[in-house]
Amino acid sequence: MRPATRGAVRPSVVIVGAGPRGTGILERIAANAPELYGDTPLDLHLVDPHPPGGGRIWRRDQSPLLWMNSLSEDVTMFTDESVELAGPVRPGPSLAEWARAVRAGEIPVAPDVAGGVAALGPQDFAGRRLQSAYLRWVYEEAVAALPPRVAVHEHRRTALRISGPRDGRQQVWLAGRPTPLRADLVVLALGHLESELSEEQRELSGFADRHGLTYLPPAFTADSDLSALRPGEPVLVRGFGLAFVDLMVLLTEGRGGTYTTGADGKLTYRPSGREPVLYVGSRRGVPYHSKIGYRLSGERPPLPRFFGPRQVDELLARPGGPDFRRDVWPLIDKELGFAHYHRLFTAHPERTRMHRPDFEEKYAAADPGSAALRALVAAAVPDPADRLDLDALDHPLDGVRYADGAALQEGLRGYIEADLARRHDPAHSPDLAVFLALLSVYGQLVRIGDRGPWWHGFFSYLASGPPGPRLRQLLALSRAGLVRFLGAGLTVAADETHGVFRATGASVPGESVAARALVEARLPEPTVAHTRDRLLHALYAEGAVATPAGLLAVDPADGRILDRAGRPHPRRFALGPHTDARAGGAFTRPRTNAPAFRQNDASARALLTFLRDRTAPPVPVPALTPEAPHAADQ
Repeated sequence: MRPATRGAVRPSVVIVGAGPRGTGILERIAANAPELYGDTPLDLHLVDPHPPGGGRIWRRDQSPLLWMNSLSEDVTMFTDESVELAGPVRPGPSLAEWARAVRAGEIPVAPDVAGGVAALGPQDFAGRRLQSAYLRWVYEEAVAALPPRVAVHEHRRTALRISGPRDGRQQVWLAGRPTPLRADLVVLALGHLESELSEEQRELSGFADRHGLTYLPPAFTADSDLSALRPGEPVLVRGFGLAFVDLMVLLTEGRGGTYTTGADGKLTYRPSGREPVLYVGSRRGVPYHSKIGYRLSGERPPLPRFFGPRQVDELLARPGGPDFRRDVWPLIDKELGFAHYHRLFTAHPERTRMHRPDFEEKYAAADPGSAALRALVAAAVPDPADRLDLDALDHPLDGVRYADGAALQEGLRGYIEADLARRHDPAHSPDLAVFLALLSVYGQLVRIGDRGPWWHGFFSYLASGPPGPRLRQLLALSRAGLVRFLGAGLTVAADETHGVFRATGASVPGESVAARALVEARLPEPTVAHTRDRLLHALYAEGAVATPAGLLAVDPADGRILDRAGRPHPRRFALGPHTDARAGGAFTRPRTNAPAFRQNDASARALLTFLRDRTAPPVPVPALTPEAPHAADQ
């Protein structure tokens, strides 16, 4: 932590949240300060009860069994030539490049980190502890890059509320600190937050309390107390995404089980005897698609094509703003389809029946979702398996019925095996083109704002699924009888007569499963009206506006918080998943024009410009010896 020179009226900024997003803001402040702020004093206060860099989600203190769901070469915290930003590009290593530099002795790390780095290749999935070390290094590099008269203060506390007039300095009140931090500007980079239980969740929790059952509501899985889930007992799990994967790992390997690989390459799970039996289902009834296990070769689809800045300008110009399903989704459908067919025609022309220029001309002329577009695709792509059907992808088990639970297990194992094979076979490289188009679409949607929970879930289902090895482990656990699939259309009811939770699904009509434990395997919804974060809830109560989906509304230009009159607050910014400008993540793939990096740069430039133009120049005073900081502020 860089020490501060004590003085009167030093300009200051408080950044609440010192995880990857707060670190990204800090990096952009360092990059833009020489141009916009010069050699002027500034205090930067980072407020987070968890260590800076990783923050809560990527903190070092979590199970070593938990992985990232991105390849190490696909993780970076640094800008590159693809990022559309006004500030300077400051390249830096991806996680894979950082690991290579550590192995070469160019970057020192702790001994326990060095072991993980030694085994990490570009096509490997790093453990979260290793990612925490990378994020900490990025944070330290960002601090070191700040101008000499910028001081950083770390406060290992929780921010409780913000007060202060729109046209004056703000006060940020911290738990356990009698006086507030005074700031010219405040940036909220809060990350994922806990929320109050919904009405249904409160009813299920109350039912569990009355009958001595276990109910675990939505939460970050690494923070959940899983000790009440007892060996051998059935546990209902609602949710089949990444939170389920973490739960699966912690309740199997985390309880002493092991995997072995047979001569046929299949995994076999060896139980410890301490595992519960997980009965898992969801709306779709299937896990998120596996991460793609190959690199794109040859020509990339030229994106954006049908959903780019011009189309977004037109959507934003509509009176009353665009409706997602009516106005936005058809353009996204056409954009994803374009990427898919561009790749099919360029990489696999033998599976098409039309010259690509003719197809693309007619594709461009056809209305999204129209009969003419469907007829064109049918004529040009003879095999239905080579056509993109987003609705079928989103509802893979619609209309599929199994005779009994055993048939469902076989059917779902076949589905997962087919998904793994496809996602690791370059013959299906249009899937990777669609993934790239999804990233492009997400970058454009930042300007439109709130898309609602459906889009984020659909994006994650197609583009942000688990590593292939995790799905192979899931198959092994299924064969071992420790994971049982419940299928699609899962519903859970409180059976008052028998004092148990009861789950039913559409995939096996008439069958149900009873259990004394229910886990909601998903993150809490990031709604400001129902968040447990006191600071964010207070902002909402005092006039910050929430979107229909409950996200904090911000100015898409620079992240300033909007009030209910639509006015951006001149001194308060917010970035991250609790806002309607949420991007795909605080770190991202290199060379993808990451929305988070663009947002960080715009916000950093806005706050530096504000400080330069509107803050009174500091009054020089003699430097004093800094008082000993409070232990909680270290």
